[in-house]
Amino acid sequence: MTANAQLLEDIAASLARGALIPYLGPGLLDLVPDAPVPPSPERLVAQLTAKTTVPHKIRNKLTAAAQYIENFKHRKSLVALMNEAYAASVPPGALHRRLAELPLPLVVDAWYDDAMQAALAPRADWGQVQGLSQSEHFGNWFGFYGADGTVVPDEYASGWTTLLYKPLGARAPAGNYLISDSDYVEVLTEIDIQTPIPQAVQVLRDGRNFLFLGCRFNDQLQRTFARQIMKRSSDRHWAVLPGEPTRNELRFLAEQNITRIDLPLAEFGARFATLGAEATAA
Repeated sequence: MTANAQLLEDIAASLARGALIPYLGPGLLDLVPDAPVPPSPERLVAQLTAKTTVPHKIRNKLTAAAQYIENFKHRKSLVALMNEAYAASVPPGALHRRLAELPLPLVVDAWYDDAMQAALAPRADWGQVQGLSQSEHFGNWFGFYGADGTVVPDEYASGWTTLLYKPLGARAPAGNYLISDSDYVEVLTEIDIQTPIPQAVQVLRDGRNFLFLGCRFNDQLQRTFARQIMKRSSDRHWAVLPGEPTRNELRFLAEQNITRIDLPLAEFGARFATLGAEATAA
């Protein structure tokens, strides 16, 4: 048995136990042909800075460029640009659809598109929680929404089969975004004591295994969010990470006991589609 085949068996076993938590990054949009929204931080900052003047030295730095727009054009202008960038609904890819077929207790989706929401839309037994910017929702770190997009109390989450966690916010249903330097400073000031992490997420992650799809860990913000969202989960996780990892990525994988799966995401998705038939039937 090859190493990847064994890892897939291990993932299947976690799925069968109800212990698997997919953690989706912007790279998952690579599996959506002609995705109509920016599929990466690089593409997003390019779109934002094409719409408004930003100093040259920060034009390629997403959070700094967003902060400049917020400071000099107003927060409403930044939100309007983000709403424009993610206005188009993204048709879910095959891997999104497969994940939506499974009774997963928690799915973390760390990008602004709505592909995972669209994949879950045919179901009624799910809801989502999104991170909120303190500049717009001071004192409230997150908001819960039902499957129809309406605001609901936190306790509704206990009745959902699947909770979708969008820590950075999303265009749908309410245009919530963590995007600027100040957004992240507020969250990072509190994240070590877990204040910005919803209690429902903290309960669901306990003892479970994370599977990272479409994520890279070559940026400190991405590593920090992943580390804090994983806190107090199990001691075994996986990441589909094709290509040569950076030294920072290798260090992070070792630190968090994340086993790297060296497969193209599309190939992994095709193999993953054959897993979990029993879980789907249940």
